[in-house]
Amino acid sequence: MERLILCGGGHVSLELAWLARRLEFAVTVVDDRPEFANEERFPMAEQVICLPFEEALAALPREEGDYWAVLTRGHAYDGLCVDHILRGPYAYVGMIGSRAKVAATRERLLARGIPREKVDTLHAPIGLPLGGQTPAEVAVSIAAQLVQVRAGRGGAGSATPPGHGILMTIVDKRGSAPRGVGAKMLLGEDGAVAGSIGGGAVEHQALEEARALAAGGSCPAERTYDLSPGAAELGMVCGGTIRVRFEKV
Repeated sequence: MERLILCGGGHVSLELAWLARRLEFAVTVVDDRPEFANEERFPMAEQVICLPFEEALAALPREEGDYWAVLTRGHAYDGLCVDHILRGPYAYVGMIGSRAKVAATRERLLARGIPREKVDTLHAPIGLPLGGQTPAEVAVSIAAQLVQVRAGRGGAGSATPPGHGILMTIVDKRGSAPRGVGAKMLLGEDGAVAGSIGGGAVEHQALEEARALAAGGSCPAERTYDLSPGAAELGMVCGGTIRVRFEKV
């Protein structure tokens, strides 16, 4: 599951955190105000950090698959956060703000020695231009951009879920299907499930076969699922097929 770090715990961040959790992001919230950075306000978050931004970001481990949304109050710490983020690994960085404010921030980043190719990866103003104004509408535009970027990197669930058990990976996709090639799901040794290969009946059937393999029964190394309207087996109507590989990890 990809991690989304929200720099700022305001109204847009709260709306975005709920959407991101539904989109299978692991949410981390950073803010220096206890009334905004707390687990009661962000119950959907994996981690809530209440520290000064510079201190919190310096202590937060970094990964190449991290997604960052910079939404600090009054834009007071946006530049500081983006400067820190662009100096490490990341998959996505977005910053809220007007075009004039964004242009000024870009110039300051260049003046601080951030390479132009790094500055050019900044999504600012953040989100797809949907025209929304309310916090919820802005959050939808940001979430849409996160989905767009993640799909370009291989889609949700493309990273290998942690743990031991039976790993299911989509190795081929024809036509329409909920998940693309590279999507993964793990049936853990304790029976827990992480990741997704499409949801619904196709996942149920794949999990049944994974459990049979885990119990020592016979199970094909690969299995093709027909999701077309005429396929009565799974009762799915996406219109395509996926081939899933099963392996012990």
